[in-house]
Amino acid sequence: AVVFSLCSGGFGKELNKTVATIILQKILLDDHGLAYICYTYERFKSVTSVLQSMVDSLVREPSGRLLKHVVRCYLRLTDNPRAKEALNRTLMPEQLKDGSINKMIKQDDNSTKRWVQMLQRNLSNSKNTPQQF
Repeated sequence: AVVFSLCSGGFGKELNKTVATIILQKILLDDHGLAYICYTYERFKSVTSVLQSMVDSLVREPSGRLLKHVVRCYLRLTDNPRAKEALNRTLMPEQLKDGSINKMIKQDDNSTKRWVQMLQRNLSNSKNTPQQF
């Protein structure tokens, strides 16, 4: 059910994508929700695939509001050791790894700037602790 609601956000208007991402963010912020998403690699991969499509759409059509929620979702996923390792290996969008997404962050949006920095720091710290899904 989670992936179905996310897929509807993968295509369409910015508002639809933002609402779908906020729903995912709320699920992930709950410890049970994070555990549910990360329970199987297939479920986790489905969610990160939709998030990747959100990032791709942000490159084409920048939206600070959507970016904020996408970054927060990725940041929360790094709270799970297996998810963090998978993101670090192959599933983190390059735009978030290399900082090119930073140009989309508004000057006064300190929260998103801080979350991107935390995300990059979390990923750089996970290189020492390999985990398997």
